Amino acid sequence: MPPAPSSKPESGPTNKEENIYIPSFISKRPFYAGEEGEEVDNDYLKHQRREQKKESTQWYDRGRKTGPAATKYRKGACENCGAMTHKAKDCLSRPRAKGARWTGRDIQADEVIQDVRMGWDAKRDRWNGYDSKEYRNVVEDFNQMEELRKKSQTNRDDDEDSEDGDRYAEENDMSKHQSTATRQLRLREDTAKYLLNLDLESAKYDPKTRSLVDGGATGGKVADLFAEEGFMRSSGEAGDFEKAQRYAWEAQEKSGDTTQHLQANPTAGAFFRRKEQQEAEQKRAERERELLEKYGGEGQKAMPAALRSMMITESETYVEYDEAGLIKGAPRKAAKSKYAENVLINNHTSVWGSWWSDFKWGYACCHSFVKNSYCTGEDGKEAWAAAERQRTGANLIEAANEEEAVDPPQEDVMPQNDTTEAGAKKRSREEMLNGVSEAELDEYRRKRAAADDPMAKLLGKDELLLG
Repeated sequence: MPPAPSSKPESGPTNKEENIYIPSFISKRPFYAGEEGEEVDNDYLKHQRREQKKESTQWYDRGRKTGPAATKYRKGACENCGAMTHKAKDCLSRPRAKGARWTGRDIQADEVIQDVRMGWDAKRDRWNGYDSKEYRNVVEDFNQMEELRKKSQTNRDDDEDSEDGDRYAEENDMSKHQSTATRQLRLREDTAKYLLNLDLESAKYDPKTRSLVDGGATGGKVADLFAEEGFMRSSGEAGDFEKAQRYAWEAQEKSGDTTQHLQANPTAGAFFRRKEQQEAEQKRAERERELLEKYGGEGQKAMPAALRSMMITESETYVEYDEAGLIKGAPRKAAKSKYAENVLINNHTSVWGSWWSDFKWGYACCHSFVKNSYCTGEDGKEAWAAAERQRTGANLIEAANEEEAVDPPQEDVMPQNDTTEAGAKKRSREEMLNGVSEAELDEYRRKRAAADDPMAKLLGKDELLLG
């Protein structure tokens, strides 16, 4: 079956036969795509095709002038160069001491103001407006320098030996595209730093700077390796080199002096550093002399310079500390206690806490519960034992047992008549005001002594009751 002819009139080479196998929802023009009569061509699928944008790639004509320059200054023109196309604040000519407004000389021609409208791609084209003629100057300069280099090499003595062979490396390139004179940044045998730790959650490699973020020292062997490299980088003469470089930078920032450049003039930098060090030492000595004159102490021996240098706590030695503030890897001493041990005080022969009794700590040498007491030895033990017997009532039981074994002593009782008892019971007012005499008190004690008192037999004796 032959295909049905297109309903659109044929009007040129853009006529296309309608494909009957294309679905109607694709071939039918939607209402928002415009009317069919508006199109000039007969492409029935134009609404499905991508719209071709006509973007201009025109660029500015640099330095193009509208015509010859004016002979006199015009009102409203640039006060600096005399052109009418811009103002003085936008003028790109060299600022004059007296502009064309006042002198009327060297008036520049007007520039051509162009309205260049570029599309999205043309605005972002980095080579748009590039003039290949400008690159000829770069090529000519390179060729001239290359000829001068070759002439200087040919004039040298043929017997002169080269140290590293880099002089003729560019000429003897051995048909390689890359020059062999380029120094390698690192040894090929070394492992790249970003391959040491492949944990995605730890070290972050920055491809722009070709380094690990924060050094990559997050723990393990990688951290030890970076710490070792940091120590080697700051040891030896590297520290002196950094100090010299910092001194040269500071001198240039403060005073603008560029004569102390570390590479261009290292001798001047070393001279000024030594001079500054000597001046600082002289100021220190002068200050010390003034303090001695003001506060005295001339008779005391001054501290040697060696000891004074040892007082500085800063050091280039790399040391790592743990969370507790101790040096990593250093042998740790096991502390027995935070208190002083085996310290005997106040004549004691044992330490506090060596004896325990009745939920109390004390000294085993004297059974004392007072920590700051003096040692009483065996007497203290006996006194403590007697006190315990008296507290628990063991002494009364012992005394009762002794009285049962031995008969109680017979005491002589003096007869008393009625008058004595009456006199003792009734006392006059004067006797009561005068108080009790020693004789009366002694008589009261003798009368109060009872036979059943366990301490009666100890009256009048200077003996201690030993348990």
